[in-house]
Amino acid sequence: MVKVELHAHTSDDPIDRIPYTGRDLIDRAAALGYGALAVTLHDRQIDVGPLAAYAAGRGVVLIAGIERTIEGRHVLLLNFSRETEQVESFDELARLKRREEGLVIAPHPFYPSFSSLFGRLTRRPDLFDAVEYNAMYTASLNFNAPAARFARAHGKPMVGNGDIHRLAQLGTTYSLVEADRDAASICGAIRAGRVRVVTRPLSWPAAVRTMTSIAGGAVGLAPRAPRPARAAV
Repeated sequence: MVKVELHAHTSDDPIDRIPYTGRDLIDRAAALGYGALAVTLHDRQIDVGPLAAYAAGRGVVLIAGIERTIEGRHVLLLNFSRETEQVESFDELARLKRREEGLVIAPHPFYPSFSSLFGRLTRRPDLFDAVEYNAMYTASLNFNAPAARFARAHGKPMVGNGDIHRLAQLGTTYSLVEADRDAASICGAIRAGRVRVVTRPLSWPAAVRTMTSIAGGAVGLAPRAPRPARAAV
């Protein structure tokens, strides 16, 4: 089983202010035992090639990705070509899927944000290979519940993602994938449902601290070692 994070941003992000580099992200992921990591900047798919050797030396496989804004909503596109940067509609996404064999994930689909999918997901379930179980939740407030119901109703696998904007977010929610350690094998295994979500809720102080840091653009936060996660999905 490969420990995987499929939704992470770095300082290369053109929209959000991220206080760490790709190498910092790889180092932290390796320290926590991750075997694979997708870099998913907003509307920009970086070439992970220059970082691939560095990551491999730390036991981490990099997966090319993007958090693309499509018709105003966020969609994770993994292991596609850089044609993802040109996708502007869900019809164009359907055509991309016919040309290439990548992985399409619905991120935070029912979270209270203008960028969340909501009805776009329910109207076009055929376009999505998996649904995200997002790490930003507490025991008493969890917007993942409708996503879990959707996934069960439509036979979609769920993947645990941190939506990493601060290194301290790594480690509370992630995926375990039954696959070889390469991008195509990992994406294929997820499409086939050979994936398990491991997660634990954040405490309210941790959730507030993280959201305050992200909203305020704080930098230089020292990552705290996460407590062991527990299987929840």
